[in-house]
Amino acid sequence: MAKTAFFPGSFDPPTNGHVDLLNGALDIAARVVVGIGVNSEKTPLFSAEVRAEMLGEIFDSLGGDRASRVSVLSYRGLLVDAVRNSGADFIIRGVRDTDDIGAEIRMAAMNRDLAPGLRTIFLPAAAKYRHISATLVRQIAEMNGNVSAFVPDLVARRLAELH
Repeated sequence: MAKTAFFPGSFDPPTNGHVDLLNGALDIAARVVVGIGVNSEKTPLFSAEVRAEMLGEIFDSLGGDRASRVSVLSYRGLLVDAVRNSGADFIIRGVRDTDDIGAEIRMAAMNRDLAPGLRTIFLPAAAKYRHISATLVRQIAEMNGNVSAFVPDLVARRLAELH
């Protein structure tokens, strides 16, 4: 049975860790819907449209049939509603360390209460990406630091254009 995964996040900006997790999701799902969460209370560095554009370019570079198995959408509101509306079968969440695991387990339990039967699958980040977060990348970029080791080239160029 072909399954579709929903991979949510802010992706502000997309990082090499996100790409690693996307590849992991593609290893276990027939399709992956990347959901860009839009929170009106936060001011993102990049608009949802620009993040979707960057993610699309990143998908195109995956090679083989992988790019054709990924789609992207933006959503507001509850994650479980976005998952249902996308037709996905389960949620993929990345974890970097024990702090992430605790928070993610609580969120998965709440999502399952809101949408019984909806499962969350946790993918551990590869060791070389565990320290990367979009927040740290934004902070380094804002101080004109070199982020090229943490993000795909096209994202590094976009960040450099902002500062």
